[in-house]
Amino acid sequence: MTDARQFLGMEQVGDSLQWRMEVVPEVTTPGNFLFGGCGLGAALVALEAASGRPTVWSTAQYLAFAPTGATLDLTVTLAAEGHRVTQARAVGRVGDQEILTVNAALGLPSAFEGEGVWDAPPDVPGFDECPPRRLPDQFTTSVFDQIEVRQAKGRTFDEITRANGTPGDPTSALWARVPGHLEPSAATLAILGDYVTGGVAQPLGRRVFSRSLDNTLRVVRLEPTEWVLCDIRIQALAHGYGQGMAFMWSESGTLLATASQSMSIRYAPPLP
Repeated sequence: MTDARQFLGMEQVGDSLQWRMEVVPEVTTPGNFLFGGCGLGAALVALEAASGRPTVWSTAQYLAFAPTGATLDLTVTLAAEGHRVTQARAVGRVGDQEILTVNAALGLPSAFEGEGVWDAPPDVPGFDECPPRRLPDQFTTSVFDQIEVRQAKGRTFDEITRANGTPGDPTSALWARVPGHLEPSAATLAILGDYVTGGVAQPLGRRVFSRSLDNTLRVVRLEPTEWVLCDIRIQALAHGYGQGMAFMWSESGTLLATASQSMSIRYAPPLP
């Protein structure tokens, strides 16, 4: 069984405030740069190790691309350490160039008894009833090779390619898992939450390139689950920018976390 630290290839350098990862193809996009969710996930591995506390909230601002073959160095700053909550940040650089900045609150659970979830998972078939999501060959040798995905709701890649701009439902859903990784962590959910960008094509009925400008993760509760249901909801598109969310549910219907993003959008060229 692997964990997020192993999946991402994280290495502690010196004390717990300094970390490093190699940008290998297994953590990149098909465009040959670090997948945004992997960048946020790497920062959360470092932040949780440095603070000794689990993630409650985090947000990444993406400033530049880390190309395949680069080395990403992460430096953690524990800005404020309280009785229960640590406010911290991690800055990722390739050489002298800042690639991403992640701010986070990491906190211990309290004895507060009030709780509830006032949302519900979508009514979709289970993972074992859903077809595998199939992508073109040019999407191989990337992070998408490492994550198994099944289409639970919405149009497939081929259906969107054939839709020719026919508008569709702005909601979609995917079952996703990292094989051999049975217990989700904040870092794992950060990776899966970045599938929000792929949901933009659903309402447009056309393939698009979506560049994440930010990625915010809010952790609700972690429980063992092999498959995570990513309930993706595109909320708005205007002036070449989009906003969307993903509600991430366990197999038993527990809300694990939510992820939200702003994205820069452009249409993709036709496939050869």
